[in-house]
Amino acid sequence: MLAGPLRRARRFVTGSVRVAMAGRSSPPGTPRHTNRLGSQRSPYLLQHAHNPVDWYPWGQEAFDKAKKENKPIFLSVGYSTCHWCHVMEEESFKNKEIGEILNQNFVSIKVDREERPDVDKVYMAFVQATSGGGGWPMSVWLTPDLKPFVGGTYFPPEDGVHRVGFRTVLLRIAEQWKENKDALLENSQKILEALLRRSEIRVRGQESPPSPQAVLATCFQQLSSSYDEEYGGFSKSPKFPTPVNLNFLFTYWALHRTTPEGAQALQMALRTLKMMAHGGIHDHIGQGFHRYSTDQHWHVPHFEKMLYDQGQLAATYSRAFQISGDEFFADIARDILLYVSRDLSDQAGGFYSAEDADSYPTTTSTEKREGAFCVWAAEEIRALLPDPVEGATEGTTLADVFMQHYGVKETGNVSPMQDPHEELKGKNVLTVRCSPELTAQRLGLEPGRVRELLRDGGHRLGTARAQRPRPQQDTKVLTAWNGLMISGFAQAGAALARQEYVSRAVQAAAFLHTHLFQPSSGRLLRSCYGGRDSTVEQSAVPIQGFLEDYVFVIQALFDLYEASLEQGWLEWALQLQHMQDKLFWDPEGFAYFSSEAGDPSLLLRLKDDQDGAEPAANSIAVTNLLRAASYSGRTEWVEKAGQILAAFSERLQKIPITLPEMARANALFHHTLKQVIICGDPQGEDTKEMLRCVHSVFSPNKVLVLADGNSSGFLYHHWPFLAGLERKDGKATAYVCSNFSCSLPITSPQELRGMLCL
Repeated sequence: MLAGPLRRARRFVTGSVRVAMAGRSSPPGTPRHTNRLGSQRSPYLLQHAHNPVDWYPWGQEAFDKAKKENKPIFLSVGYSTCHWCHVMEEESFKNKEIGEILNQNFVSIKVDREERPDVDKVYMAFVQATSGGGGWPMSVWLTPDLKPFVGGTYFPPEDGVHRVGFRTVLLRIAEQWKENKDALLENSQKILEALLRRSEIRVRGQESPPSPQAVLATCFQQLSSSYDEEYGGFSKSPKFPTPVNLNFLFTYWALHRTTPEGAQALQMALRTLKMMAHGGIHDHIGQGFHRYSTDQHWHVPHFEKMLYDQGQLAATYSRAFQISGDEFFADIARDILLYVSRDLSDQAGGFYSAEDADSYPTTTSTEKREGAFCVWAAEEIRALLPDPVEGATEGTTLADVFMQHYGVKETGNVSPMQDPHEELKGKNVLTVRCSPELTAQRLGLEPGRVRELLRDGGHRLGTARAQRPRPQQDTKVLTAWNGLMISGFAQAGAALARQEYVSRAVQAAAFLHTHLFQPSSGRLLRSCYGGRDSTVEQSAVPIQGFLEDYVFVIQALFDLYEASLEQGWLEWALQLQHMQDKLFWDPEGFAYFSSEAGDPSLLLRLKDDQDGAEPAANSIAVTNLLRAASYSGRTEWVEKAGQILAAFSERLQKIPITLPEMARANALFHHTLKQVIICGDPQGEDTKEMLRCVHSVFSPNKVLVLADGNSSGFLYHHWPFLAGLERKDGKATAYVCSNFSCSLPITSPQELRGMLCL
């Protein structure tokens, strides 16, 4: 196993140090040096373009230099909106003498993990295996042939009571490289071999997809055990929005509607979504959701906002509305999509990646603080909302109503435990502490009046906040994350009956086709910037798409077809599925690799084995393959879906909580998808009513088809039997089909709803 070589790897950073150097940052006014990152397009790499570190981008020039000069490589991986990446840059990478240590002893490479998830995944696997944890910034030391031998995450610049400083680590590694290089190289090779054995996911023997009942039951039990009954969510702290868990619970409920366990699953999901929406992780003034909560109560967030969270949560809140009928969930979905439309949208149609956690507190500030754009002092709110409230308790102002509802305190409402650097001292993170009804009762008002006052107060604070320095945006347009956001808009548009959301999804999909798809090769690209092709003003060779790019875009195109009923999206989805199979499928061990073969700089081709902040690509691929088979009639895609489940069978049976999206897909594989076919005129009101019925019901194992009578169209070509389906009595007619048989014709939306709920 890994224990021996990994213990030895750690030993190299804990030995004695013979040299010590005092550090100081470059003084103000020092001319700005530009390193090799100045020619890059990634906002993260450009942030480091003026460091005294002689950074290289990931590529052959850096590798050749390391080999020629026989130096180890220092690899630093992060992303532009990463708070601790900013901290490490300020403390270490801007430090002139630390820069000199790096430049003299190492070849330093900086990687944007969002541009190169393949590089990130390889070395994150190493860091997690050697340290028991991971995260960004990620710091890894490599041999000149790219094999890791020491790794970690954030390092403070100087030694502390509980942590070795970055300067000390650099000097120890430099010393060991000079004195014990052979041992380092030998140990590195052993670590790599151990990682390869540990990371291998494949079908062994005659494995088949695991039992859906057993996997569902185990996953539900494991989620139940980690569920926080009081505040929702699945841990104490920190607390992350985990759409993969919530979507599993919705599917579990749909398959167990009449059981106590089904009711419990639904309650867990809906309560979590409500508590998140009430908490400070939800931006009550600027809309959208922050990355995660640092505490159990969803109160104090890590303030960055990521596109992948917004896309998944918009879809999840839309499903919650479908299931519950509660407008609260529809309002939150609309809130998320308002934020993305306003703040993360490129005018050409794509979506930006993220918004930073840090910003300047004022226009004259010289130092950024986390959350500065979002938090409030009580006196600010009182100054902005001084109006007396008629009909309330004497002396009550609009500020009193607002502060009562959102838990604002005169001295701030952030615990010092959640604010180690005192960036939020005296400030308030808005979090719903009272219902409008309770606030109304305390102040002698009607609940409807309280809601009006809160809307007015929120609008005024939003206007004031717009005058503050904004956090930096990462304007990188990532194909995979745009796929997730297209799904969010498309699913919300269908579930909430909002055509403008569907239109926005169409605009974004057209953007991807124009800027991030190569028609000549049929391949996707990974990223572009400012609405332009990634080959413009960048390297001659663009970054090709990875598995997650294909998977999330294919899912988005299926969702977009069901919302828009434009068959061209189906055609593109199936074209991309063929290309995905060609580039990433493992014909020997089954399932898909995360990256394609042929890149000599990648030591490992991995298969993600965890649904985390984003679902693992293989998890989504299972459902995509089932949908692709339903739309095309190609049964080999059903077989591929089963082979993926077989490859992950052991993990699904033992710890399905790590793969809730795949556990959900496993259930759909065994239950068979329903093909819901609506025969009718797309412009007919009776057809629209039938479609609204389909969209209003949460039915996780259905695909929707509109048979519009165009026999020369794409669907009639793949499904000749559609020509034989007729409208009963001239009305729009539905057929629910599975396993090559269809129901009797249905003309009643109520009857169709009943069929979909079975």
